Amino acid sequence: MVLPVSYTNPEYDGLITNVDLLIKNISEKLAVKSGPGLWVSSTDMILSIPDNAEVPWKPCDACAITVPSTPKYCKDHGVYKIDKDGNVGDILFQKDIGSLECCERPDGKVPVVPSVVYFSSAVAGKLLSFYMKPPLDACTYMGLDSGEPPIQLSLFFDVMLPMTTEATEVEFVSGQKSRNQGGDKNCEIEKLMRSARSLLWKELSSTNIYTCMIEEGSFHYLTNTVLNHKYQITACPLSDNFPKNELTWSTFTHSYKQAGVKVDEESSVVNSVLLGDVEVGKKSVVCGCHISGRVVIQSDSFISGLKIEHYQTKKAMKFADAVVVQGYNIYIKSLGMTKYVLTTHGRFDLIQLPMWRSTSNFCNSPWIVMMNRTGMIKEDLWSSDIDNDSQLIMTAKLFPVFHATEQVGLKEILWLQGQTEDKDGSILKRWRSSWRLSLQEILDLVNIEEEFHWKRQLFYDVCQRNIEDGLKEKKNIGFRSIYTSAVIDGFADDILKTLDEVAANSEGEPGVTARTLANIADVLGCMGGAQGGLRSGPAANKSWAKAFHLLEIGDLKNGIAALAKERSRWLSRPDLCIRAARHYEGAASIFIRHAVKTVKEFFKPEPSELPPLGKWLTAECPARIDVSGGWSDTPPITYEHGGAVTMVALLVNGKKPVGARVKRIPELKLVFVIINNGVESSRVVCEELHDLEDYNQPYASGALLKATFICGGIIDLESSQSLSEQLQTNYGGGFEIQSWSNLPLGSGMGTSSILSAALIGVILRAAGKSCDRMGIIHLELYVEQMMTTGGGWQDQVGGICGGIHIGLSEGKLPVSIQAVDLKVSEETVKAFNERIVLIYTGKTRLARNLLQDVVRNWYARNPLIVETEDNLVALAQECSHAFIDGDLKKVGSCLDRYWQMKKIMAPGCETQIITTLMEAVRPFALGICMAGAGGGGFMYVLAQDPLKRDVIKQLIPTVKISGQEMGSEAVVYEACVDMEGLKITIEK
Repeated sequence: MVLPVSYTNPEYDGLITNVDLLIKNISEKLAVKSGPGLWVSSTDMILSIPDNAEVPWKPCDACAITVPSTPKYCKDHGVYKIDKDGNVGDILFQKDIGSLECCERPDGKVPVVPSVVYFSSAVAGKLLSFYMKPPLDACTYMGLDSGEPPIQLSLFFDVMLPMTTEATEVEFVSGQKSRNQGGDKNCEIEKLMRSARSLLWKELSSTNIYTCMIEEGSFHYLTNTVLNHKYQITACPLSDNFPKNELTWSTFTHSYKQAGVKVDEESSVVNSVLLGDVEVGKKSVVCGCHISGRVVIQSDSFISGLKIEHYQTKKAMKFADAVVVQGYNIYIKSLGMTKYVLTTHGRFDLIQLPMWRSTSNFCNSPWIVMMNRTGMIKEDLWSSDIDNDSQLIMTAKLFPVFHATEQVGLKEILWLQGQTEDKDGSILKRWRSSWRLSLQEILDLVNIEEEFHWKRQLFYDVCQRNIEDGLKEKKNIGFRSIYTSAVIDGFADDILKTLDEVAANSEGEPGVTARTLANIADVLGCMGGAQGGLRSGPAANKSWAKAFHLLEIGDLKNGIAALAKERSRWLSRPDLCIRAARHYEGAASIFIRHAVKTVKEFFKPEPSELPPLGKWLTAECPARIDVSGGWSDTPPITYEHGGAVTMVALLVNGKKPVGARVKRIPELKLVFVIINNGVESSRVVCEELHDLEDYNQPYASGALLKATFICGGIIDLESSQSLSEQLQTNYGGGFEIQSWSNLPLGSGMGTSSILSAALIGVILRAAGKSCDRMGIIHLELYVEQMMTTGGGWQDQVGGICGGIHIGLSEGKLPVSIQAVDLKVSEETVKAFNERIVLIYTGKTRLARNLLQDVVRNWYARNPLIVETEDNLVALAQECSHAFIDGDLKKVGSCLDRYWQMKKIMAPGCETQIITTLMEAVRPFALGICMAGAGGGGFMYVLAQDPLKRDVIKQLIPTVKISGQEMGSEAVVYEACVDMEGLKITIEK
């Protein structure tokens, strides 16, 4: 039975049934204590065992799981009688309440039989041996193939009963308690049964059955009545007892409803698609249905397997109140085909009750009323050889399957319910001339394979619609578990086609396009699996170049089609699937760049006077530390979710550590000089436009400097003029640029982004343009995207603005960044300077692939990542208020919580060295965090007071890692707040 429930954090997605819950309970909560053995369970029940429930297990040869229930409920089921040693003394079945008094506990409850039993490996071995021991072999194919008459055994009254402590051999062998007595005691089958029970007693009577009472557990038996079935779905009595961290109960479970569909909040919809003007009334259940059009399901009904396509008339199709409508796929052997057929009856009808009984109804009306209304007679429904007691709903030939000239099914069902009038008798005539079947015949002909196929097809129809809706509406829901299931079930191609369609129709929505392409990469990743290799890696295979070019120039539909065509050639092996996934992520990055390019709206340079030839213009910037909120500034997160980062600009060893200088030169060329630790490390000369074309390859020499010239609009790669002509015409000469950073590579303090921002500021000035700080900050974000290195905006906000700021961005396009000066008091800044300790760990931070992993998890809408992003933004706001209030203790607390969030965003960023250093300084700190993404680089500590700061500085060289002191590995740098930010000067 499909339940209105889903796993909270599933690895795969699928419908959950009572069987799934039983398997989960046995394998994850019961069998973990039992050791090897055989578990046996019925499937006609729901058993709840909360996570915190005590399972009082003890070593045993056999164990019966039980939970407490009321005698009133148990009188219709089985009850264990437990002896003084905790073993099963007897098994009572469907006894009156008075007979159950012997089983009552002090609280008035009795141990119900949930039909979950354990047998040790020794007992299981005995059971297995029975297949070779006559007459028990007649329970198996071994006996049947030997020509013996088959016999049936009951788990409880034949296998378990001889293990009960109150059973006697005479009573058991005679079959006094057995439910399989075989009728006449002198018949042959009874002799076989006595012989079988005799052998069972001999083999099993020496074994006792321990009862494991789970006090917090709950049990509900499933009957075949509609009332019970509907009750389980709409108001499962156990739903409050299921562990909330594992399961989520909902009235709308794995289903899709189009805008305009109305479903009452007291109803339940499971694995269904509802389109158009569908209405579902109160306390109704819709399960496994695809309904489209003007259709009204009224209150208190159960609708299953119903297929209605595009029903559009002025008057809505209405089903009656309190009815059952079930659709089945039946296989008709004589025709060699499967046919869909509809059945109906009333929710209160007793389908096994003869029609002559006064309480017998059809569609909640007495038979005589229904037959007078429709004009049918008894002879229409039952043949003359069927006696009165066999004239049931189950045997009545009510449901049309074929008609010679017309479609039959839905109209007749509404007519049977009294919802369609038959003024001219045409419906009755068509019904009589149709080939009709009874409900019993339909159930006997059900095509089980086709039923499962329909439900699976419907499941993925729901998936595809929800995926399309979630991507177009930019919802924070993920689909990776669906993709895992689709690969297993063979529906990956259907999912890929849906995603292709969403991407191809996302013109003007680069964020939607990028996310959709990233989702295609996820499907391909699931197809490749663990055998496909690493997801992160290069994405520049020439086979994909044509598709990438089409996307770059804005030909979206043809670009998506070209991607899909190329993808089809890469699906034959797991490694090819993973490589294709990388290229789809590469395609997604094109649209992230397109989205981020909207920042240029806020870059508005003004013309200014060109500086003299040969005069150096110098830009210097502080480093920055992120105190709270990092990762929320990273595209695409920042424009899909919104970001907030609180940061502090720092002088390091008394200096601004990042800088660049530019001078105009008479030669018509660009000269790029990179300086490391005061020494020229490389020189790049560009004399032709093609020398600049590798600006988007981050490992190319001078790529950052080239990107600054291109993105800042100083040089136009698409111009018909050569580089020298552009330089002569616009600037009267070329440029020489030098850039440097005095911090170690991979420091985590934003040096590359800050350097880029410094270059933008100083190159613009050298080119006779001016731009305010916010314009530089926005353009730098675009520069990083054009270089394909990614990255957010926090570094440049901290390095350009200086002081203590909170940066903010809204979750929308165009990307707009605000930098708010927190105007922290001089006293607080002084106290902060007296407490800040900047420690270089001696290890380069492990940044490779980190950003890609975070973006991948964000696009998959990993629930933990989404929640953490919410928390990061909230923490940045909290931290900013702590600075304003001068509450450094709270700032320290924010640092600690921020580090925990960083570890969620980028697992593995806390190495053993980092852990050891943090543990060493923890007693003296208000808070500790790693700069940037972590993994290495700088750690910053906010000491409890100035004296503790000195203690930390002296402690660092003595910290031991793997038995060795850090010595010169970890270095303490002097740091203080830089209130100025970007500073540009011109040589006199």
